[in-house]
Amino acid sequence: MSSAIDVRGLHKSYGDKLVLDGIDLNVAEGTIFALLGPNGAGKTTAVQILSTLITADAGEIRVAGHDLNQDPEAVRAAIGVTGQFSAVDGLLTGQENLIMMADLYHLGRSEGRRRAAELLEQFDLVEAGKKMAMTYSGGMKRRLDLAMTLVGSPRIIFLDEPTTGLDPRSRHSMWQLIRELVAGGVTVLLTTQYLEEADQLADQIAVLDQGRLVAQGTPEQLKRRVPGGHIRLRFTAPEEFALAGQVLPSASRDEDALVLQVPSDGSVHTLRALLSRIDDASLEVDELTVHTPDLDDVFFAVTGQPTTHENAEEKVTNK
Repeated sequence: MSSAIDVRGLHKSYGDKLVLDGIDLNVAEGTIFALLGPNGAGKTTAVQILSTLITADAGEIRVAGHDLNQDPEAVRAAIGVTGQFSAVDGLLTGQENLIMMADLYHLGRSEGRRRAAELLEQFDLVEAGKKMAMTYSGGMKRRLDLAMTLVGSPRIIFLDEPTTGLDPRSRHSMWQLIRELVAGGVTVLLTTQYLEEADQLADQIAVLDQGRLVAQGTPEQLKRRVPGGHIRLRFTAPEEFALAGQVLPSASRDEDALVLQVPSDGSVHTLRALLSRIDDASLEVDELTVHTPDLDDVFFAVTGQPTTHENAEEKVTNK
């Protein structure tokens, strides 16, 4: 699979503060790549560099096949950016906001109006498109913001915490829009502090902490790195529970609930081996459930910090 974004040895400092310390990233075309990290980890700085808003101190960067340092204009022509804070003009209608973007892309009057109508339909904003954006809900403004990013039909989209502050329904609506874009061939690089969001959307996840890449992989690969996964076996008969304890001596026991917890890395191989042992011993298990660590556990394990969903503004010099 071809790379939409390829980064090697990305460095950035502000004065004596090191913000990005040799980051390597590879984002495959037509996928969603999530960049996670606590406040000040360097997420937004990375997005600003990749989208040509600021320059790196060092590093080799290719976006949409173009060398970012040698041909930033070609990179800009291939990307779209939706930042943390809305770019919507509240004094314009939704349609006027989109036509303004079309004018900036030099699409021409008729093509600009056609593209605006197309995006209003795609983002379920046809009726709202006639109203001033200041009257929109948070979710509607965010949808319009994303629609404005798409006016130029970018191949790669950077979404910097796109659902911060949205209610659960609006967040799920935005997730569906993002999935539809990727299904159409768009590549998305997403920064977020919502671990559920990364788990739901991302094909690959990278975790930044203090400017360094501390973990990378698929959501399932990252979860398997964290201890605490187990398979829970519940029994109805005390004699079966006692026998299972002998067959599975590594399991922790809950005598009152007749439950055993067998350590597991969450892999199919481990589950298959356990089922084989249960079958060989002719154990009657009433209920079996597999428990794996979630991304919150991963985040805490690799950064030493709990997750946060605060909406506090991060200053550029802290990123």
